[in-house]
Amino acid sequence: MGKVKVNRSSTSIDMTPMVDLAFLLVTFFMLTTKFAPEEPLAVDMPTSVSEIKLPDTDILTISVSKEGIVFFNMDGKYNREELLTKMGEKYGVEFTPQEVHAFSLLSSLGVPVGNLKQFLNLEPEARKMTKQPGIPCDSLNNELADWVIYSRITNPKVRIAIKGDRDAYYPAIKSVLTTLIDKKVNRFNLITNMEKGS
Repeated sequence: MGKVKVNRSSTSIDMTPMVDLAFLLVTFFMLTTKFAPEEPLAVDMPTSVSEIKLPDTDILTISVSKEGIVFFNMDGKYNREELLTKMGEKYGVEFTPQEVHAFSLLSSLGVPVGNLKQFLNLEPEARKMTKQPGIPCDSLNNELADWVIYSRITNPKVRIAIKGDRDAYYPAIKSVLTTLIDKKVNRFNLITNMEKGS
C-alpha cells in the first residue's frame, strides 16, 4: 500500500505580542530612568581601592573644584525646600515660592547666601552659564557650616560625602574638613574613582 503524503504548511508565528512586550519594556525603562543632574563643575576625583557604595538617598555632597571653589548639594526636593527656608530665616532673606522651587531643582549650589536670591531669579539657561564663586568656608565667613547644620536638622538621616578634585588646593580641602569637625561631624565619606587593577 502506498503512503499518503501530507502537505506541510509553513508555521507562522504572530509577533504582535512580542512587539507589544518590547514597547512596554522600552516605555518602562524610559519612565523609570533617573538621569544624572548636570554638574556646574567637573571634578577629577582621585582613585582608591575601597568598594564601599554610597546610598542613593539621604546624601549631602560637598564638592571642591581644582581651584578650591566649594559647592553644596543635598538630595530630596522637599528637604531642599525646607533647608532654603531655614537658611533664609538665619540670614534674614525671604525667598518667594518661585525661588524656593528653583532652588529645589538645582543640581549643586556654589553661591553665597547674599547672592542667592539674585541667582535664583535668573532664567535656567542663564543660571547654567553663570560662574558661581563658591560657598564661603573660611574662618571669618563660614556659610558652609550653616548649610551643613541646617541640612542635618532638616534630614537627621543625611550622610555627608566630600567629592574633591585630585589637584585641589590642600587649604580648600582642609577648610572643609575643619568645618565638619568643628560642627561635630566626625563621620563622612570621601568619594573616589575605582582604582584599575594591575
